[in-house]
Amino acid sequence: MNKSNKTLGEFIIENQNDFKYSSGELSRIFNSIRLAAKVVSYKVNKAGLVDIVGAVGEKNIQGEDQQKLDVYANETFIQTLINREIVCGIASEENDDFITVGGVDNDHNNKYIVLIDPLDGSSNIDVNVSVGTIFSVYRRITPNGTPVTLEDFLQPGINQVAAGYVIYGTSTMLVYTTGHGVNGFTLNPAIGTFYLSHPNMKFPIDGTIYSVNEGNYVHFPQGVKNYIKYCQLEEEDRPYTSRYIGSLVSDIHRNMIKGGIYLYPTSFKASKGKLRLLYECNPMAFIVEQAGGKASDGFSRVMEILPTALHERTPFFCGSYNMVEKVEEFMHKAKWSKY
Repeated sequence: MNKSNKTLGEFIIENQNDFKYSSGELSRIFNSIRLAAKVVSYKVNKAGLVDIVGAVGEKNIQGEDQQKLDVYANETFIQTLINREIVCGIASEENDDFITVGGVDNDHNNKYIVLIDPLDGSSNIDVNVSVGTIFSVYRRITPNGTPVTLEDFLQPGINQVAAGYVIYGTSTMLVYTTGHGVNGFTLNPAIGTFYLSHPNMKFPIDGTIYSVNEGNYVHFPQGVKNYIKYCQLEEEDRPYTSRYIGSLVSDIHRNMIKGGIYLYPTSFKASKGKLRLLYECNPMAFIVEQAGGKASDGFSRVMEILPTALHERTPFFCGSYNMVEKVEEFMHKAKWSKY
């Protein structure tokens, strides 16, 4: 990737015209996310030195054990967005219900809502493996001046105006799209500034990596089993390489750079899949498509699914375009329903 001296702030200002309907709010949302990401990055990098690792002894709405850093990241992103009075609503993986932002000061006049997975892959924290943050931005559909409702959050992914992720690894990167390509920015921790390091990121149309938890193989639909066997065949450019981190952000980030496919199908243990549609799959699908890849539930485009619940789950297949096309072909041939 070409390196640049351009900062994230400069890039946002230069590209403000890409933000349809916005009069500065969306730029301010990105600035808030940038600030919160730096705070969380600092804590993640100190995880082995301070009492910030391990479980807090509670479960979130998903029934998953909450890690201390889950709670910290959730509070940091939510409070940063609320304090700047730039959104009218927030939904998080860690919260049962959405948060209404507004009241006396701004009278519910902000235009945008944010959905967020504050710390994806948090089960990897204790073993020093990359984790991330995923976020999605929509324009509200209820009238300005009124509190947000569930309707504002249950929008299909095609309505997203922006989406992105932060990956906390050997370096901290913020990758985002507003529907005009995908760009990545790397944090210089010495001065606390994100610099454009990965301009115009693109998935190779083909890849040689498949990322799936093969420990669940016996529970997968037949179409997925057949595709995995296809990936393992000694033929032409195969077998493919199996690489699975267990962090959605990390797996997709690697596959976007190197070429590959990420699979999280339905199974007999998770009949609707495990990943959440609104704040995991939709934002990642937006990024993947803007980078020339494809995102599917195995049969159709993820971003066209009409959500019915805030924490709805869906099977998810995304990555290099031809690889996703191939897994869809196997799914259709096996004649399995989505669930």
